[in-house]
Amino acid sequence: MLDPKKIRNDSEQIAKALLKKKFVLDVARLAELDSQRKALQLDTESLQNERNLRSKSIGQAKAAGEDVSEILQSMEGIKIDLESKKELLNKLQHELNEYLLTIPNVPAQSVPEGTDESDNQEVLRWGTPRTFNFKIKDHAELGEALEQGLDFEAATKITGSRFAVMLGRTAQLHRALIQFMLDTHTGQHGYTEVNVPYLVNAESLVGTGQLPKFEADLFKLRGEQEYYLIPTAEVPVTNLLRDQIIDAELLPLKFACHTPCFRSEAGSYGKDTKGMIRQHQFEKVELVQAIKASESEAALEQLTENAEKILQLLELPYRKVILCGGDTSFASAKTYDLEVWLPSQNCYREISSCSSFTDFQARRMQARWRNPQTAKPELLHTINGSGLAVGRTLVAILENGQQADGSIRIPGALHSYMNGIELLS
Repeated sequence: MLDPKKIRNDSEQIAKALLKKKFVLDVARLAELDSQRKALQLDTESLQNERNLRSKSIGQAKAAGEDVSEILQSMEGIKIDLESKKELLNKLQHELNEYLLTIPNVPAQSVPEGTDESDNQEVLRWGTPRTFNFKIKDHAELGEALEQGLDFEAATKITGSRFAVMLGRTAQLHRALIQFMLDTHTGQHGYTEVNVPYLVNAESLVGTGQLPKFEADLFKLRGEQEYYLIPTAEVPVTNLLRDQIIDAELLPLKFACHTPCFRSEAGSYGKDTKGMIRQHQFEKVELVQAIKASESEAALEQLTENAEKILQLLELPYRKVILCGGDTSFASAKTYDLEVWLPSQNCYREISSCSSFTDFQARRMQARWRNPQTAKPELLHTINGSGLAVGRTLVAILENGQQADGSIRIPGALHSYMNGIELLS
């Protein structure tokens, strides 16, 4: 959430900045709601003062032996009027807060102008896409042909479309990737591994920005408890900081977490229906950092480099792009996408999004740190990104490592995790 005070005091400037995200801030509506709020607040305070004065006069009249029935009658009218004003004020404040929750984060100045992914700007490329002297197959065909590979028909039978079953060595490779990512991030990059619930409450999703705007993208459980399946580990991990004041010496906080992720993929019908690119259930190793505002920009660069390191160790060609304003997500101030090379599509596809949320999530969650120089709490800044999406990494290994006979070369970094196996055949 943006700072309500800044919106009130600098609404025109914020509205101009949000146009980069193609969001039109209703300045007139905000001004009207705020004007009504101020008027009701003044009325409420005035009535409270009048009630206090009359209460005082009752005591004085009783002490003087005077009749207080008339004052008591007027007090009843003030009470009714005050309760009515308070109810209106609460409704108005709720309406104002609901609108504030729909306003996206202001994009950073370094975010380029643009409408969609075609306007994203490439920052770098790493690795050279391999040249094949045989017909390239996609990961679905490769996986289904393996003796212990991918089974999409079984997944459709037991659940439905956009799911996959992995068998034998392929399932082992998927597990090896998770272990390799966690070991690298905790052992080399200084992250603390955490294990969190896969179900969260609505307050957690409001805290990180998925609610109320993106409820259609979520899976909500039926039953006594209104829980949601997590769309990403970002939600439970970042909410560990909710309503907390962190000591300065504990910063930066760096967490790595492996979870399944569940997404309805609303609006994506007809896109990537084959294979493992866009699924309702997939797994990720998520990286989350909580830092001081002064360290925010450097933390985003560091976290992105941590995710890049996994791709480099797995020898997977990729590129890094900075998202334009129109493609930057609701809660993000700045995002780098890492896109891995997929030979069957002859293009780069997203495998990680690394984003800075500045204090947007922290304000919603009241996640703060205590500044020892002022002894006052200040909002944290939050950063997160995939390090990496496990299923898409598996896809990239299958496609980039495919051999003419249909076998798959396993990257050297994973050999020890695969008990020395170098090929899937």
